[in-house]
Amino acid sequence: MSDTSPASPDALAALRGEIDTLDDQMHALLMRRADVVARLAASGIKRDAASPLRPGREALILRRLLARHTGALPRAAVVRLWREIFATSSGMQGGFTVAVQAEQPEQVQVAREHFGIGTPLRSLPTAARALAAVANGEAQVAVLPLPEEGEPAERLWWASLEAPRLQVVARLPFYAAGEPVVEALAVTPGAADPSGADRTLIRIEAEENRSRSQIAAALTAAGLPPGLLQLHRGPGRLLALAEVAGFVQPDDPRLAAIGVHQAIPLGSYAVPERGDPG
Repeated sequence: MSDTSPASPDALAALRGEIDTLDDQMHALLMRRADVVARLAASGIKRDAASPLRPGREALILRRLLARHTGALPRAAVVRLWREIFATSSGMQGGFTVAVQAEQPEQVQVAREHFGIGTPLRSLPTAARALAAVANGEAQVAVLPLPEEGEPAERLWWASLEAPRLQVVARLPFYAAGEPVVEALAVTPGAADPSGADRTLIRIEAEENRSRSQIAAALTAAGLPPGLLQLHRGPGRLLALAEVAGFVQPDDPRLAAIGVHQAIPLGSYAVPERGDPG
């Protein structure tokens, strides 16, 4: 009679055999998935956009997987695995290069973790250079630091963003397991796809004498209460960056109701997931 206790050679061999079978099954599914992606790319059934990224759909998939996930495998590991799958699939649909404003090493790291180990990254010294690389077709994505209030005028990349030609489409990282993280925004040609839980950035130009509370009140009265509002005063004008809930498009009538010189959506992104390491 064979020894099948948990520490026995027979039990260990059986467990390893089960793992081998599961590896083969997972590999078969990955090959099937890649075949579907290849057929999608060959069919031409995709948006007329310079970037193959679909950050809204990716967010929908990750939220679904995280909602059903149980067991010992950390949720962060699930996200990491699928981020590599997403990056490879996007590359199969036309390939893409990411331009990163590499002022901090953490910016490169967050871009690498989001876009996968096989995606070409170009480290550039300024946001303007990264955006120019996308505008010129040298890259399909620019990864830029989150805007901060009080920045000097030369660092306000969002103030001159050519929306709707270039738009914010993602906030990185999509998932973080509780620890403090360096965050960034991804900009591509064209708009993001909605994920069902999104936020929109709006650039506002108003009279220089308007106060923060007045801008916030105008947004709220228009039905766009800001979760974040940054003000930057320059000669003769006030620029504000507002973050509002939802997927706001340029023809949304609420923008005109704000009552300012200009209110232009700079893009939208899926609300990131934050959780514990388990």
